[in-house]
Amino acid sequence: MSTIDQRIVRYGELKPCKTAFIDAHTPGSDQKENFTIIGGGVSESPDQHVHITDKIGFNIGAAGQPPKCRNSLHTHTTAEVFFVLKGRWRFFWGRYGTAGEFVAEEGDIFNIPTGIFRGFENIGTDYGMIMAVLGGDDAGGGVTWAPQVIEEAQAHGLILGENGVLYDSKKGQTLPHNVSPMPLLTEDVLSTIPETPVEHVVRDYVARYWDLMALAATKPAKVIGENALLRDKPGFEVEFLTRGSVGPDMVTPEKPTVLMPVRGHWRLSWQGGETILNPGDTALMKPGEAHGLEVSMTGEASMYRVIATDDPAGPTWVG
Repeated sequence: MSTIDQRIVRYGELKPCKTAFIDAHTPGSDQKENFTIIGGGVSESPDQHVHITDKIGFNIGAAGQPPKCRNSLHTHTTAEVFFVLKGRWRFFWGRYGTAGEFVAEEGDIFNIPTGIFRGFENIGTDYGMIMAVLGGDDAGGGVTWAPQVIEEAQAHGLILGENGVLYDSKKGQTLPHNVSPMPLLTEDVLSTIPETPVEHVVRDYVARYWDLMALAATKPAKVIGENALLRDKPGFEVEFLTRGSVGPDMVTPEKPTVLMPVRGHWRLSWQGGETILNPGDTALMKPGEAHGLEVSMTGEASMYRVIATDDPAGPTWVG
């Protein structure tokens, strides 16, 4: 059985996959890096490294991209939640990415509605990183791409099989004889995918970092959950912690819990050990593992805490 310190993934030790998705050769998307931190994730590449393979009801991942690099339009059938760790990011959505957009700054969080095409782009001046929480152990079975993404990728040598595996003609790979290409979504299906208005998305699915800092001044702020700021039941809850949100007492989680620092340095202690969590680190706490949290240095400090629930992963909940 792994110990707590074996379930901490350090930001500086993350192993990227540069061929995770179908647009890995498409100009404008060919420099992105995908990270699978906890769970299997949604990568389409056998080269994807998984840091922690435990199945906890949701997945933790990340996307790293240099400036002007974008992730192509796709949909998910379970939750896809991002918070910005580094940089400045433009999120956009709709059949052609023109239904709406907004800019997320460091610390902002976006619970993207299921069933809409979405993409994102680093519009900062340096390499950027967004951390992800995906609903379900299998993250809804993967990614569904907009038809133009599949067509453009094929023009650059990548074919996605109906088995969800990528085949790279630049490496001499071809589809196995018993595997057909992933079919394009039909116009009938495409007509059912909503073009969600920007005011609806920003109002109901986006929380800003400095608002959360204020809300969490004296107790953890509930960010995503049935009775949270962003109301949803994706199979997990998200809380936001600051220096004033944590007390001296140890806490014992009843469900798998993931700690993800955004700013500052946090001392994580447990019976028999302690360590410092830094921005970008990810720590998995199992049920029954008593632990304490405190900010270890002066200055700004913040953390997202993700907790599994008994709600099934699935479409965005409308309460």
